[in-house]
Amino acid sequence: MKKHFARHASVWILVAFCLLLAGFLSLRTGSFFSSKNVVNILEANSYRMILAVGMTFVVASGAIDLSVGSILSLSAIVMAQAMHGGWSVALSVAAGLIVGGALGTVNGTLIHLTRINALIVTLATSFLYRGLALMLTLGAPVTKFPQAFRSFGYGDLFGMESGVTMAILLIAAAFPLMYKMRWGHYLTALGGNPEALKRSGVSTGRYRIGCFAAMGVLAALAGVIITARLNSAEPNAGLDMEMDAITAVIMGGTPLSGGSASLAGTAVAVFLLGMIRNGLTLMSVSSYYQQFITGAILLCAVVSAELRQRRQRVG
Repeated sequence: MKKHFARHASVWILVAFCLLLAGFLSLRTGSFFSSKNVVNILEANSYRMILAVGMTFVVASGAIDLSVGSILSLSAIVMAQAMHGGWSVALSVAAGLIVGGALGTVNGTLIHLTRINALIVTLATSFLYRGLALMLTLGAPVTKFPQAFRSFGYGDLFGMESGVTMAILLIAAAFPLMYKMRWGHYLTALGGNPEALKRSGVSTGRYRIGCFAAMGVLAALAGVIITARLNSAEPNAGLDMEMDAITAVIMGGTPLSGGSASLAGTAVAVFLLGMIRNGLTLMSVSSYYQQFITGAILLCAVVSAELRQRRQRVG
């Protein structure tokens, strides 16, 4: 029991924070535990959960992706323009997902071939992809989609949007993929000791590129959810969403240097951040403070993670 708690301490600490925060917000607002508000929290954070799961894969592999928001935007624009061009909803959605995967593949390939730090490469491609989205639309949103696509955004399961269903299914698939299958083990090995993985005969480039391609597909999926929900694809959609994902991943206990992953921690951290945003909204706190608080949480998470790793190295 002690070993289990020590191994998953960050997850249990986050769970405790969630319970304390839920109790505080319930007493302070009186409406936090209403069914409508709980559904609002789940729906508002479904696409964030999808992005955070993908970012967990990337960070566990020893990399980072700052182009997630731009991939989300560009893939959604391509999907939206395909629908306006007469494509069916299914083909248009597939086109958006393929574009997202292709953009992620470009990221992974550039990182693998050039050996340049992923932060620099994805920062550059972030501007490239965002610029393409603006060029394709001339800065104007693409709106008015078929009813079938809008129904997808508002489709419900137990009274919740379909995005919540997709987030749940993704988490259910991510756990065995990360912890029971070769792909997940090689990703963490890639983050922990890539040279040893390469010497064992594993194609590190294949897993590096595959990891970023998966992140691209998940960013595109989040773009589908947001576009269907808003009935609008905007070239500036997804701004700073990669930072939300990174915050959740680091808070959840996945080290920034890679080598291990905590999907459970990521999932709990997404809920905690969502509860904070929701609570601040219920208390009529300005969105400016929400941005400040998110930044402060990220800073604290990074500092505490680094201190924890230093203690482990010393020990």
